Amino acid sequence: MTAQVDYLVVVFTATSGASGELLGSDEKELVQFVWQLVNVNNRTLGRVNELLIRPDLTDSTEEKTDEDVVVECKEDDESSSGADCVYTATSLDSGINMFNLQLTNEVNSAGAGTSLCLCADGQLHIRQVIHPEAASKNILVPDCFYSFFDLRKEFMNHFPTSDLKALNAHAMAESLSLPVDVPTVWDPTANQDPLAVLPAEVAVQQVRLMTSIILALLSEPYCHSFSNPERVSERFESGTCSKMEKVCDNTVIRARGLPWQSSDQDIARFFKGLNIAKGGAALCLNAQGRRNGEALVRFVSEEHRDLALQRHKHHMGNRYIEVYKATGEDFLKIAGGTSNEVAMFLSREDQIIVRMRGLPFNATHDDVLRFFSPEDGLKETCAVSGEKEGILFVRYPDGRPTGDAFVLFACEEHAQCALRKHKELLGKRYIELFKSTAAEVQQVLNRYSSAPLIPVAPAPLVSVLPSVSLLPHPGGMRDCLRLRGLPYTASIEDILTFLGEFTQDVRQHGVHMVLNQQGRPSGDCFIQMTSAERAIQASQRLHKHVMSSQRGANSRYVEVFPCSAEEMGLVLMGGSLSHTHAHTHTRSRSGTGLSPPPCKSRRLSPPSYSFAPVQPMLSTEAAAAALYPPLGQVLLAHRPMHPGHAYYPASAQLYMNYTAYYPSPPGSPTTLGFFPAHSSMSSPGGLVRMPGLPYNGSGVKDLINAVQGYQGPMESVSLLNSSLMGQTSGGETHLMSLPLFTKPGGQYLDLTLL
Repeated sequence: MTAQVDYLVVVFTATSGASGELLGSDEKELVQFVWQLVNVNNRTLGRVNELLIRPDLTDSTEEKTDEDVVVECKEDDESSSGADCVYTATSLDSGINMFNLQLTNEVNSAGAGTSLCLCADGQLHIRQVIHPEAASKNILVPDCFYSFFDLRKEFMNHFPTSDLKALNAHAMAESLSLPVDVPTVWDPTANQDPLAVLPAEVAVQQVRLMTSIILALLSEPYCHSFSNPERVSERFESGTCSKMEKVCDNTVIRARGLPWQSSDQDIARFFKGLNIAKGGAALCLNAQGRRNGEALVRFVSEEHRDLALQRHKHHMGNRYIEVYKATGEDFLKIAGGTSNEVAMFLSREDQIIVRMRGLPFNATHDDVLRFFSPEDGLKETCAVSGEKEGILFVRYPDGRPTGDAFVLFACEEHAQCALRKHKELLGKRYIELFKSTAAEVQQVLNRYSSAPLIPVAPAPLVSVLPSVSLLPHPGGMRDCLRLRGLPYTASIEDILTFLGEFTQDVRQHGVHMVLNQQGRPSGDCFIQMTSAERAIQASQRLHKHVMSSQRGANSRYVEVFPCSAEEMGLVLMGGSLSHTHAHTHTRSRSGTGLSPPPCKSRRLSPPSYSFAPVQPMLSTEAAAAALYPPLGQVLLAHRPMHPGHAYYPASAQLYMNYTAYYPSPPGSPTTLGFFPAHSSMSSPGGLVRMPGLPYNGSGVKDLINAVQGYQGPMESVSLLNSSLMGQTSGGETHLMSLPLFTKPGGQYLDLTLL
């Protein structure tokens, strides 16, 4: 609007709750609405009108009609508030209709033009009172409520040094040297309780004071022109957002506690009266791709963001919604995208998006079109907009389908018809249908097309070796312990008590409690030991022993497994060794002692981690040659211990940006001193051949159980298939590298020694 309007309608509202700068923040209903018409061209004033909204509770069982609304018009008598005319309505809907009717009649009777616009002292009366209550009650407001002049901003065009937040009608009148005829006029700057209900006459006094300010601005020397009003968005516009776009941190909020079935339109309705940026409502998804009740909302300015924060704990239906500040980076992580295919798909405006989940992997565009085609004898239609161009399949980076797809429909009616096909069959699978948003499309595509959370571990050193590697693990020595099944109340002191004599073998700051997403103990713990031998002994001695907690009466048996520092790092960072090492290990979970990570949420982890390339220790030919007599020299050769870790393993990249989640601050013995580890056992070793093992044996686990109770470390136990040595006999012969085992009584283990 560039031309000056003919009339200004000065309005002032009051609720049954807070007033002043907290108006509308407590979600109280409107109880008083005062307005006065100002003729901009003639600079004349109309009468002051007061509308009181008082619900009729005399007989709530009878239906109320339009004729039941009580209207009192007092033009000659002076009312208690000083208004020229007073109206009473029983609901907001009837009150707004009455206001629109009386305003139209007054403008028509004046006959000096038809264009009008509301004018209020600040943003709260229109944005935080009228629109939120009308939206929550599904009331359509007249078009005049979608544009208004903020008298404070109009005043600052002539007094730019004024502070907008501290400005009010009383301060503006003083700056314009206007006399205040009524001595009891309300001064918002005075020390008054903002939660107190305003007296009835205050609203009328404020309207009279605001009209005096408007007349002063229209006169010399200001000659102000009211031509650029504030706009209130009538509807939310969906759109796309690029990851390269700059989003101001002061325009984004996070809404929490949303109903799971809510859409971006529901979010826009909750923030009705505030202008949300195009495509600025992004629903968040959890690790399983389902909505988690949170959303990030981007507004057009910081002013609107601050008003949105005042709606903290307002209600959406029966649920209250928490509103917090967020950053532009948070918004881009959810709503930003870089795919040209998605941008083309979402470029069509005024389209309704429906998400399909559970599609067969071989489903095509034609299958989806047939799924939404009307059945014989039914008149309902839900034609896909753009035919095949209106269907977007979600795929992995390698092109494999995920079973998800997004479909466009031209109108809400077609989308609702399509949603009625929820859980109908496509082939042999039932299909789930949900109403979706542009931000959800970006989020799902970003999740499936991004790189894996933790890259695949390095390939095995020697490809021809058995599934259980004969050589040490590429990551290093298994000089760490993993404790699984701890009592949730267990502390570091309880863990040290459980370790007993092995406490002196714990590295300094070597106890790492694993926490879940809520920061609570997950029942897992990692301990860095001074040597691999002591780690093996501790796992054999303490496995499935009972641990008690000093802070609780409960006690549980604890599983103890040896692991390497790299394996510990992977699990702490959200990786799963049972899946990551699928190419190099075929051990069962009980064999490795590694359970799935306690945290699987992608958004708690850095995007990717890199592993340093591992230099091959032996070539394929050298490994094959080592299986003959020189093999004993390889197994019995001195191997240097893995370097000690002062705090974390040497690969510092595994722990970037993760201290807030995993691991917990490490601990070490507090009452006990730190003692160096025992020297490694000096007993000689040798190769032991064990012919006649059963075909269905589980390998190393059975061999370790067979020699349980004999002295000596288990770290060098390895299993070798005889077929690799060129033997063609029908029986299975295995080689086992062991130190010489002795029982306490001095008896030797009865095995064939090579």
